[in-house]
Amino acid sequence: MNQTTNSILMIRPVAFRMNEQTAVNNYYQKVMDNLTPASVNAKAQEEFDTFVQKLKMIGLNVVVIEDTLSPDTPDSIFPNNWISFHENGDVVLYPMFAENRRLERREDILDTLEEKGFVINEIMDYTSAEEDDVFLEGTGSIVLDRANGKAYCALSPRADEELFIEFCEDFEFTPVIFEAFQTVNGERKHIYHTNVIMCVGESFAVICADCIDDKKERKMVLDSLKGDEKEVILITEDQVNNFAGNMLEVKGNDDRRYLIMSASAHQSLTKKQIAQLEEHVTIVSSSLDTVEACGGGSARCMMAEIFLPKA
Repeated sequence: MNQTTNSILMIRPVAFRMNEQTAVNNYYQKVMDNLTPASVNAKAQEEFDTFVQKLKMIGLNVVVIEDTLSPDTPDSIFPNNWISFHENGDVVLYPMFAENRRLERREDILDTLEEKGFVINEIMDYTSAEEDDVFLEGTGSIVLDRANGKAYCALSPRADEELFIEFCEDFEFTPVIFEAFQTVNGERKHIYHTNVIMCVGESFAVICADCIDDKKERKMVLDSLKGDEKEVILITEDQVNNFAGNMLEVKGNDDRRYLIMSASAHQSLTKKQIAQLEEHVTIVSSSLDTVEACGGGSARCMMAEIFLPKA
């Protein structure tokens, strides 16, 4: 299986704001009192459009879908949490923690992809788990090493262990399960999404091992990455707060390898870390300050990778 793709689905926001329903366990979100809702959305749209331009310039096939004003979906800019696309033509729909995020799931998006020549064979729908308050938020909760058949998951209120194991059985991934924490007002709290602290590329992995408090679990995760001959690049909790874990490797023009991240993530990296990454990829970064502050997510969350076959 390929680890990276050239096709990405992105949702352009129309009413982006801080989502009060997700703020209960996403400690990266901030209230921007000095901005009106309209100006928050306008800034997010500006950041989105610039970001998409940069992705297209390196040869990425970006499928942009406009969000709708109704229903109210303040987090629609982060589609990777509710859907994933697989090489065998499977589409997976995931159960979402926040009730207003469940409204992001739109069938017409699948129609658009089919119109663009992508083949959808089967839809795997785990969303009924929401009725039991069980959640697994897509490639936010799950970081896939597709090439090595592994799936990494930091358990949290948004990542249920049993459902994650079921997903791994259905898609023949080996589960790598651990817990990750961040310090919030002096207390260690679960990190809401795995993709905030780790990124798995073709030949490297970026991870904040310091977030994995249990030493055995930390060693198990690092051994798993190193066992697959990945160069492991460690980041700090402070860098995680700047979304340095929230990166995605993609294939651009001529199959060149790029690593996509936000400007704040890029600026938080040390010269040594940048040099380590540049052995593998070309870094592309874009300012996402408003999206990060209000949404508590960054570049990786905005991109749903499309691995579907073409007709």
